[in-house]
Amino acid sequence: MTGQVQGKVALVTGGASGIGEAVCELLAREGASVAVTDVDDLRGPDVVARIKKAGGEASFWHHDVTSEERWIEVVADVTKRYGGLDVLVSNAGMGISVPTITEMSLADWRRQTAINLDGVFLSVKHCLPVMRKTGGGSVIMMSSLAGLRGAASLSGYSATKGGVRLFAKSIAMECAAFGDGIRVNSVHPGIIDTPIWGKIPAGATGSGQNAPIDPEERAKLATLLGRAGQAEEIAQGVLYLASDASRYVTGTELVIDGGMNAGAVPRSA
Repeated sequence: MTGQVQGKVALVTGGASGIGEAVCELLAREGASVAVTDVDDLRGPDVVARIKKAGGEASFWHHDVTSEERWIEVVADVTKRYGGLDVLVSNAGMGISVPTITEMSLADWRRQTAINLDGVFLSVKHCLPVMRKTGGGSVIMMSSLAGLRGAASLSGYSATKGGVRLFAKSIAMECAAFGDGIRVNSVHPGIIDTPIWGKIPAGATGSGQNAPIDPEERAKLATLLGRAGQAEEIAQGVLYLASDASRYVTGTELVIDGGMNAGAVPRSA
């Protein structure tokens, strides 16, 4: 343990699997007390158990990020247990893919927006007051490469993640105006090998194929590094933004995408 966030208190939404799980484990390994929140009551406690077995500190809260009432309860509980809050990682999210936007139901549009955008808004609304009392900190909003550029069949998802990007910048400016010592940034993963790919309905991308999406095969064609990223690699970026190593970084995007946003490169067979 090198203790990059030693003594800090971190709240991570969507912490039971994928990127959120990796973030929780890494922050705990680096010395933070971690509040793991998720709607997954099976995997969440398992994450906490692994953290504690490794010598770290963590607790789990069942948490629907779209519920303002639950946000009030969770923040109060975390503050009571750990005495404050230094790091907020607004990670909970979901993606709905459809061949064309005309096939997306209003219910799905609203559900995706509620989790990906409303949940981030509520996280900031209810965590900032506690962080200001703590004396500053770092807010990290999980956006996506799809929040920087369009994504066919994921237009609704792109809309929410683009919103997160600009929301982060606006809150960074607001915190600067308050002089509260809170830095705010967004993280933009590219193709990352996490369970989310298995949750996208087969054939939803309009490819004409019903086989599940293979992130590794997609990344070979789309990224300069020719492979999918791992959740741990995104967690390392979050750790940087959570730590004092990034004390001069606010209002910006951290893109971790294997070079995907830079452009395409010809590959030999």
